Amino acid sequence: MTPTQSKMANAIRALAMDAVQKANSGHPGAPLGMAEMAVALWGNHLKHNPQNPHWLNRDRFVLSNGHASMLLYALLHLSGYELSIEELKNFRQLHSKTPGHPEVGVTPGVETTTGPLGQGLSNAVGMALAEKLLAHEFNRPGFKVVDHHTYTFLGDGCLMEGISHEVCSLAGAWKLNKLIALYDDNGISIDGAVAPWFSDNTPERFKAYGWHVLGPVDGHDVEAVSAAIEKAKNHLDAPTLIICKTSIGKGSPNRANTSKAHGEPFGDAEIQLTRESIGWNHPPFEIPNEIYSDWDAKAKGQALESAWNTVFEDYQKTYRELATQLTRRVNGNLPLSFEGHVKALMEQFEKEAPTVASRKASQMVLEKLTAHLGELLGGSADLTGSNLTQTSSTGSFRITPSGLIASVGEEQRPNHINYGVREFGMAAIMNGVALHGGYIPYGGTFLTFSDYSRNAIRMAALMKLRVIHVFTHDSIGLGEDGPTHQSIEHASSLRLIPQLNVWRPCDTSETAAAWGHAIRTKDRPAALLLSRQNLNHAPKRSSQDIAKGGYVLAEPQDAGMDQAAQAVIMATGSEVSLALKAQSLLASQGVATRVVSMPCTQVFDAQTLEYRQAVLPQHLPKIAVEMGSRDFWWKYKVTNVLGIDQFGESAPAPELFKHFGFTPENLAQMVTSAIEETQH
Repeated sequence: MTPTQSKMANAIRALAMDAVQKANSGHPGAPLGMAEMAVALWGNHLKHNPQNPHWLNRDRFVLSNGHASMLLYALLHLSGYELSIEELKNFRQLHSKTPGHPEVGVTPGVETTTGPLGQGLSNAVGMALAEKLLAHEFNRPGFKVVDHHTYTFLGDGCLMEGISHEVCSLAGAWKLNKLIALYDDNGISIDGAVAPWFSDNTPERFKAYGWHVLGPVDGHDVEAVSAAIEKAKNHLDAPTLIICKTSIGKGSPNRANTSKAHGEPFGDAEIQLTRESIGWNHPPFEIPNEIYSDWDAKAKGQALESAWNTVFEDYQKTYRELATQLTRRVNGNLPLSFEGHVKALMEQFEKEAPTVASRKASQMVLEKLTAHLGELLGGSADLTGSNLTQTSSTGSFRITPSGLIASVGEEQRPNHINYGVREFGMAAIMNGVALHGGYIPYGGTFLTFSDYSRNAIRMAALMKLRVIHVFTHDSIGLGEDGPTHQSIEHASSLRLIPQLNVWRPCDTSETAAAWGHAIRTKDRPAALLLSRQNLNHAPKRSSQDIAKGGYVLAEPQDAGMDQAAQAVIMATGSEVSLALKAQSLLASQGVATRVVSMPCTQVFDAQTLEYRQAVLPQHLPKIAVEMGSRDFWWKYKVTNVLGIDQFGESAPAPELFKHFGFTPENLAQMVTSAIEETQH
């Protein structure tokens, strides 16, 4: 290692120690241990432009072990991104650009939010997949306009998490040769040396996945790590794992190679000893100009982007339509024709009013949209025939033995992915695809299995990603499979995730509206909860109201009554039909009711107070009905809830509806009781 490389690495160590100490909080050990790995990658290989963090053809860098955030912040600061030394001094402070774990959209140059271990690696798989697919779709002979690598640093914890098995298996099957993972193999976690509980043969494990494995190499030897990266870049038929043997807290006389280095400040005395140990004689947060110069990547990055711009300009002249589509898609914009397609779908479904399960309605919508939107990248966790996520326009994504992309189906785009039984991996990979840009990912499984995906769904919401989850078999209506597969708490629990739109449509029209809203909403994910059983079309007073999340579906006049409503029945999904039947039954008894459909509570709650109170008048008793947990609905000041607060049973769906009280008669009785209570 050269003296310059040593100083570059020690600058990272000093900034990490100082920031953690000033914050009195953080994780100094990993940044100190991975400093030379960072010098090797960022100094010799990473293709990026600090002056344009969003350059389309940049390499992506993912710090999967996100607790080592000061490593990344030091790299961004030193290499020239808009991250000042003052922001490093504000590490972990309110509203700083240096939060405790990296957050995309907060810090320039951060590609994804990491912290929950294993998910950064999973996002990296999604990014590499997106790069491979975009290159296949848009590159032409002489024009490699999409041609970059995805690098990720990861630690023991990432490899212990089960999601790492799911996504690394897929990365091998997909031959993602531009995915290069550098494993910080220091053998230490919070509880100490990992050997007693992490005895995997990691090299053989990854070879079994179909990865190229290099090392172990000395992770503190910049040239050795750099040479391994160069080999990985030249390996064209598999992703690469580079095993880097390191010492956590490298340079600290009393903390190195101990769990004490992991997650707490070193203290002033140990920091001084470490400074002496590594030969760093500068005050806290002071970096000599010559080291800034060694790290500065602005000129090199600008030259790389300028060279690419020249190629892209020629590409635009030769392939104008492709260039326009690529630019539009990576910017996350929809074609001007999109709204017309959605409008046509709404009009079609109003006229045809098909009685189908909402999962089938979803496929009917997708059949139209995937024919026009090449960026829709679908998939399913081994439930394609049940989730109905594939259409005649989307061929099954396959990889040939030579590593090329193929599609099952003539003339079809390879835009549908068989993820296998990997719900969590699918969800996290979709996050990576969305982060990379160029595609709008959607993936399906049963609603009850959203539990497997939940933390990745939460991360999508936190990152404000346009990712769409298709959750079918949404209630006891799936029938004989029984309580293991029947969702009870899932709809309500998903609604508790901030910035996640949860749609539970009642028919084809609401399903089309839900898809339209989910696709056009760029800054948050959506979950579509869809039925297995057929749902009757519900005639609308105005289909435009669906987009408001909750609306008046039927007034007493629609049930043949010429008087004001005495109560409101509020329902979602399959229970809207039940509410309409109860309304008719009550009308025959002289009781006037309003039926409100509430396909998306998050969107409804974002409407004006005036609108919400007009839909749900405060003076009227309200009954909510949904085949799931009752607790969520009390926030609407309902009088009662027809729901389920216990696990389901195995039986045909019609029997289950009667068993759990989802009948027009029972709902009508609850409404009359609520009216009587209000009058008394």
